[in-house]
Amino acid sequence: MNPHRQLVLDKINDILSSTPDDYEDRLTQMVEEAGQVFVGGMGRSGLVTKFFVMRLMHAGYKAFVLGETVTPAIRKGDLFIVISGSGETGAMITNAKTAKEKGARVVLISAKSSSTIADIADEVLQIGTDDSYAKVKGLPMGTMFELSTLIFLEAQISHVIHEKGIEEEEMRSRHANLE
Repeated sequence: MNPHRQLVLDKINDILSSTPDDYEDRLTQMVEEAGQVFVGGMGRSGLVTKFFVMRLMHAGYKAFVLGETVTPAIRKGDLFIVISGSGETGAMITNAKTAKEKGARVVLISAKSSSTIADIADEVLQIGTDDSYAKVKGLPMGTMFELSTLIFLEAQISHVIHEKGIEEEEMRSRHANLE
């Protein structure tokens, strides 16, 4: 295999191998208990956010990407999931505080075990460990957090599909048909 591909795959495997296995059950329970699910992130984490919200919607949840014009108000009983490698993204700090003030539960998915958003959040799901993200030439500026988080969240959706017994045809019926 191409050595650059192998480098990326090996690093993702290392990070996800050091991510606790119980996160899937914990996150599934939080999503199940929520009235609505809001997910926010900036930059590349924002792109991962869109992948995840689309799959939550396909699985039958009321899920929204933060900042879209059709995103409704957050309320008590809702869930706000923040995806931020650093846990220090200014806009996400403000949004996490607002979500808490409105009575929503806040979950941070991050590369860091402690941060400003972690202090606000009800739960922190750390992808990897604090040592997982040492600089590696060829894997710049958060690449491994975003890729590992994307794969973690795709596995999360797989977990939900199995737990709820959702058939692919049911998910496909929710897929956009105006494209």
